[in-house]
Amino acid sequence: MTTRRNLTKAAVAVVLTMMTAQVTHAQTPAEFYKGKNVTLIVSAAPGGGADLYARAFIKYFSKYLPGKPNVVISNLPGAGGLTAAAQLQNSEARDGTVVAMLQRNNLYLPLVSDDNIGFDPRKVSWLGSLNKETYALATWQNAPVKKIDDLFAKALTIGATSFNNENRTFPAIINQFLGGKMDIVAGYKGNDEIALAMERGEVQGRFLTVTSLLSGNDASWLKDGKINVIAQMGVERNPAIPNVPLILDYVKDQKAKELFEFMFLPLQTGRPFAAPPEVPADRLEALRKAFVDAASDPEFKAELTKQNATVELVDGKQAEAIVKTLYATPAETIKSVKALLKPQ
Repeated sequence: MTTRRNLTKAAVAVVLTMMTAQVTHAQTPAEFYKGKNVTLIVSAAPGGGADLYARAFIKYFSKYLPGKPNVVISNLPGAGGLTAAAQLQNSEARDGTVVAMLQRNNLYLPLVSDDNIGFDPRKVSWLGSLNKETYALATWQNAPVKKIDDLFAKALTIGATSFNNENRTFPAIINQFLGGKMDIVAGYKGNDEIALAMERGEVQGRFLTVTSLLSGNDASWLKDGKINVIAQMGVERNPAIPNVPLILDYVKDQKAKELFEFMFLPLQTGRPFAAPPEVPADRLEALRKAFVDAASDPEFKAELTKQNATVELVDGKQAEAIVKTLYATPAETIKSVKALLKPQ
């Protein structure tokens, strides 16, 4: 008798659980999000460029999400964004209440790393990117390299930060595959330190994003003729510097071109956002639509323009396509990239 009662209670519990799940699933996104907090994990420390974008964005993201939930930021820097990326992928909150602003290198580093870094960009759900990035080579006014042809004929000392940063890897591939003659001095603590080294004459140039080039010290240097912009790195020309030569146009060998495109393609997702795996389809659709609507809001764009930042929307489907393209890269190209990123 006791056994039968226990079985009956267990059966009732299962039915109630199923009914609760059905009710929860039947909620519209607006009903689900109303009164909730949505956490935006930012894969960088407070105060930097990524954090600037995130803090400007959350007000508009909340505005366009159904139910207008409160969006709060949780900064989680570390390992070039991979700490936040791994936490997102393994998050237990897969109901649409956690999203993350990751870093563009998160799209390809898992492919070229021999370590188990706990993140696979194919497993998360991409919402999109707030901008595209392009890199530029800027040289000091008295440097011997003043135009792109000089880059392949004259020596140039370049300042860089970490070994795997784009400001080191981009000049390295130009040296290796295009015959550049750059001496790369890595180890500077940041862009400001490299800028100071340029003023002191320790280095003669650096690779930096066009966003950085057109803001801060570099913008005034450019205006005053203290720096020359020699080349731009990306899969397409940046409309902000349309007359600056695109390095990719100088790559004629097909295998080398595949490597350059692999390195440059993640720049198309300059500020990428993603959600964990298994978010219910209707909520993922709501997140993606809110992302596009927020990024397209004229007030959001104006707010960032005042801070010398730009918005160039990439939607979730486009971000997914970039990941698929990266993961279709030939094994031989991946091997070459690994060699480039491995300290000798």
